[in-house]
Amino acid sequence: MKILVTGGGGFLGQALCRGLVERGHEVSSFNRGHYPALDALGVRQFRGDLADGEAVLAAAKGMDAIFHNAAKAGAWGSYDSYFQANVAGTRNVLDACRAHGIGKLVYTSTPSVTHRATHPVEGLGAHEVPYGGNFQAPYATTKTIAEKEALAANGADLAVVALRPRLIWGPGDQQILPRLVERAKAGRLRIVGDGDNKVDTTYIDNAAQAHFDAFEHLAPGAACAGKAYFVSNGEPWPMRELLNALLDAAGAPRVDKTLSFKAAYRIGAACELLWKALPLKGEPPMTRFLAEQLSTAHWYDMRPAQRDFGYVPRVSMQEGLRRLAESLRSL
Repeated sequence: MKILVTGGGGFLGQALCRGLVERGHEVSSFNRGHYPALDALGVRQFRGDLADGEAVLAAAKGMDAIFHNAAKAGAWGSYDSYFQANVAGTRNVLDACRAHGIGKLVYTSTPSVTHRATHPVEGLGAHEVPYGGNFQAPYATTKTIAEKEALAANGADLAVVALRPRLIWGPGDQQILPRLVERAKAGRLRIVGDGDNKVDTTYIDNAAQAHFDAFEHLAPGAACAGKAYFVSNGEPWPMRELLNALLDAAGAPRVDKTLSFKAAYRIGAACELLWKALPLKGEPPMTRFLAEQLSTAHWYDMRPAQRDFGYVPRVSMQEGLRRLAESLRSL
């Protein structure tokens, strides 16, 4: 089967491309840059911007399915930059599916679409948790719009499923872990709140496996078609334990200093004002959205994903940490 992966050069994107190639598919990737690692896998690369409808249309020609994984993530940036990547980009992917008669779309969403929802996000399935509101970051706002529109496109001609992996980590991560290690070594890392809030995370191989499982079951009228699913390791850990386990794997100093949620939220609001007013380069060290994410319990029920497309995490937290430490030592 010919499959296009958007954002195939990223952390999850490369895992998706690798796994699809191993499963015998002919894989192409749509990226902003060029990635030698994808060349090594035999993946054909299309360079372009998701907001460029013509570029997306050209890349999708002849495809049987699309894994729409590309997005602008993070806690800082202009609303328009997030809208163009996450909303306009998703609309272009949907248009390409319709134009070329592509029958399957696996959309990578995020649990952030339910953040600040009226119910606590603890041990619930996706159908039990409403979309959030009053988001403090354009990422969550735009991903919510995009997920709703992707699922609304599900029908007889296009089967769509949305997956919400929580905090993906593991060997090859160039985003989350490097930032944690840098701040820990500089003595600038803090636990927001008491650190007892339980959070789910997703080892990279499990995140990719969930996409493959959903894809294999996806078809018009299938149990998973038109629905969203939380994806994680299903092993919620207190935030304090999680941060220190990741730092231990990287050989970085542990963190024990805390910052109250109120203080972190106020610092985040002040940083946002400063970064907008001056403006300053890079991302603020704290934002209101980040303060909420770090101090809130986020863990989910994996039973809907297991029931509808057989997803069961294959790599435990402890095994994932062992693999991460081994990978970092080899570097």
